[in-house]
Amino acid sequence: MIYNFQVSPELIFDILRILLAVSLYFVWVVRYENITKEFRDDYKLPDWLRDMVGILKLACAGMILTNNPELQTVALTTIALLMVAAVGTHVRIKNPPTKALPAITLFIFCMLMLFIVA
Repeated sequence: MIYNFQVSPELIFDILRILLAVSLYFVWVVRYENITKEFRDDYKLPDWLRDMVGILKLACAGMILTNNPELQTVALTTIALLMVAAVGTHVRIKNPPTKALPAITLFIFCMLMLFIVA
């Protein structure tokens, strides 16, 4: 039997939103201890900022998983802006480009998803 598998923009969007939500959850829940150390020791940023960023990212991860295009747009825009700030932080502390690669990748995911959802 031959299957006709179509790769639609909707399928790409669904795959990317699952990847984005899972990666945000993994970094901000599973690896929270590592995030705490990075914000304090590497980035020299206050705890309240770390917590605000984490709450924003986890809230956005939830909004991306809804079927509401307006919520998805707000969430994707917020995450994209946070990823720009993350890349800026990596540049500020003179990290090698490989350290900023996850933030750059998530930014690209967000921009692609914004293009699809619009």
